[in-house]
Amino acid sequence: MKTAPEPSDSHLSEAALPSLDQPLPTGDAKGDAVQAMFDTIAPRYDLVNRIMTFRLDVRWRRIAIDCLRLPAGAVLVDLATGTGDFCRELAEHGYASVGADFSFGMLDAARTAEPLIQGDAMELPFADASVDGVTCGFALRNFVDLDRVFRELARITRPGGRIALLDASEPDNPLAKAGHGLYFGKVVPFIGGLLSNRDAYGYLPRSLAYLPPRDDMLASLQAVGFADASHRQLTLGAAQLMTATRA
Repeated sequence: MKTAPEPSDSHLSEAALPSLDQPLPTGDAKGDAVQAMFDTIAPRYDLVNRIMTFRLDVRWRRIAIDCLRLPAGAVLVDLATGTGDFCRELAEHGYASVGADFSFGMLDAARTAEPLIQGDAMELPFADASVDGVTCGFALRNFVDLDRVFRELARITRPGGRIALLDASEPDNPLAKAGHGLYFGKVVPFIGGLLSNRDAYGYLPRSLAYLPPRDDMLASLQAVGFADASHRQLTLGAAQLMTATRA
């Protein structure tokens, strides 16, 4: 499903993303920055992801889907679907899905047969208790108001439904943390600048600062109705996965 012309791969405007010496944007400015960034990097997003994660992003999504433990034919929403990676994996596991994303550019670059919609994660166009689960890959830190997103997940997920939320992380081990900081802070922007957009891939490592501590995120999920919310680190803490069941 194509929803917009392919965006150019030129540098983002100065108004869209802050320079490295400027504070990260908040509120509406953050939403505008995120949308402009993903519109810009969409054409080569998959290529850069595979290279900079050594294809571990594929493995992490499969782990997340295995943790859903839903019956075949279950219907899920893939939030911030991007190019549809999660939708393709869900289909291979026997699930149906709808991909939702804020960025028209990412939806235009999507490679999936599943239906796609453009929408805001803080106000999803789905009825109450209408889906069996929700997945989300590497986007939690990009939402303007994470608590509102969690409330929406609770609203649209039926009782007994499951969610699996992936994002980048920072290792607990001091040695792994130092190596990760060097790679994510220096190497990833360099690779992104060579293959896609320097400004965007300089911003992405900094965006980890948006994520609340894991205990706070788990408490927020529990507060909206995901009583058994749990957290695990993947690959020495390079990524994190939160799963939960709707009470």
